[in-house]
Formats: sequence, C-alpha cells, structure tokens
Amino acid sequence: MNIEVHQSDSSKIAEVISEDVLISNPEDGLQLLADLYYQEFDKIIVYEKNIAPNFFDLKTGIAGEILQKFSNYRVQLVIIGEFSSYPGQSIKDFIYESNKGRQVNFLTSLPQAVEKLSKN
Repeated sequence: MNIEVHQSDSSKIAEVISEDVLISNPEDGLQLLADLYYQEFDKIIVYEKNIAPNFFDLKTGIAGEILQKFSNYRVQLVIIGEFSSYPGQSIKDFIYESNKGRQVNFLTSLPQAVEKLSKN
C-alpha cells in the first residue's frame, strides 16, 4: 500500500494506492482509518477495487459500520469507482444520499475526488 498526498488549502488528502483488497470487514476499515488519522490525514480517497464486493451489499451491514466510524472521527472519505454494476435500488439510493452530503462520497475519478475534498 502506498499513500499519495494531495494538499488542499486546509488539510492533507491521502490517496490510498494498492492492487490488493484493503477493506473486507469493519475492522479493516477502522485500521485504515486509524493508520491514516494518526498520520494527520482527515480526508481519504480509496478505490472501489480496494474494497471487498460485500461492502456494496447493504444487507451485510459492512458499509454502514465502516462509514459510521469515518463519521465518528470526522474523516471525509471518497470511494472512486464505477458503481452502476451493483444490482438493487438500495445501493443506488445509498450512494445517491451519501453524495448529497460531505462525509462520504462515491465518485468516478481522482480529479473529482480531489476537488470535492478540497472544497471542505
């Protein structure tokens, strides 16, 4: 795992770069959050490929549990990917509602992610 640092006016943004799945359960999500939080990152970019597919199955509860931890620590998270392939209206609604806020966003490109996180 590598961290690419993007600087915004008020904070550092961590772009997590890896070919491996880094988050497959809530504990993995908390570990990544803690590792980056203690390196003074309060804005994190993770790619869809680094998250286990069961995260996007809302019935597992993994997404809600992980995103709650990011919210509790007030760390903004952007997940970059192509989310249209996930079946079911509930995940589409979840992504839509998340994107209306500022805490967790699901976007399709790195420039979008950096721009979104630089605004807040």
